[in-house]
Amino acid sequence: MTAPILSSHRAGAQNAAPVFLKETTMTLLRPDGRADTPPEAAPCAITWRAPRGRQSLGCWIVTPNAPRKGAAPLVAIHGISRGAEEIAEAFAAQAAAQGRTVIAPLFDEEAWSGYQRLVSPKRADLALMALLDDLTLSGVAEAGRVDLFGYSGGAQCAHRFAMLHPQRVRRLSACAAGWWTFPDAAAFPYGVGGAADGWGARVAAALPEFLRLDITVSVGGDDARPDPAMRSAPAVDAQQGRSRLERARRWVEALRAAAAARGLPAPKVSFTVLPGAGHDFPDCARAGLVDLTLGRCA
Repeated sequence: MTAPILSSHRAGAQNAAPVFLKETTMTLLRPDGRADTPPEAAPCAITWRAPRGRQSLGCWIVTPNAPRKGAAPLVAIHGISRGAEEIAEAFAAQAAAQGRTVIAPLFDEEAWSGYQRLVSPKRADLALMALLDDLTLSGVAEAGRVDLFGYSGGAQCAHRFAMLHPQRVRRLSACAAGWWTFPDAAAFPYGVGGAADGWGARVAAALPEFLRLDITVSVGGDDARPDPAMRSAPAVDAQQGRSRLERARRWVEALRAAAAARGLPAPKVSFTVLPGAGHDFPDCARAGLVDLTLGRCA
């Protein structure tokens, strides 16, 4: 049972934005949808941290009552429905059981309408790094690499962030992206080609390090039909496929082929179809997405 939401301000702060706090018990969602609260469960705090400026990000933070020293935080990025709180709550129980912090940034629609493209029209990557650096300095998160998760539009943002900044990421979990940046000669953001001084070239230079990451790709088993919300054009469909399921599978195959072509070790990339789930985050969470992400990222 979740307690009522409380509002508080930091002591002595002038004109501080409110911080919302709620306590939650750790109820784990099983793949069959049944709730399972382990006997050793302890509460964690879920708080809202307001943006610190016009170009900064607010975020929901899950803080375990028993944090584990050295545990990498999980950064979980929402889709275009902007369900950051929902995603934080979905991961809260299991992350707290592992002693891990969850950070769910909010890319609000007015300021960050194209956040999933990462670098255009605005630098979502810089905003995310600034947030993480600030949380590290304030003691909220451990220093070092993060485990990065994204759903739908958030999976677009997350995998492009990991491709451009692999030195900031320990593990990547991307679920149900509408389209992907492939490790091929297509111009960025469809591929890593384009102008020699462009974004594609920067991502291509970081590709060997990216291909050494632990990468989990997943999609709902019922997310297998063309969707009007997906980006679609003859060239995109020919490169990636016509459904999220097909596009995810092709991207995984492309990563393996890119590593082989460069003489790199086979990448640690897995592909999982979430049974009975469509393009719906709660469905995917109930179908095993939380376990898949946090189980690999413990």
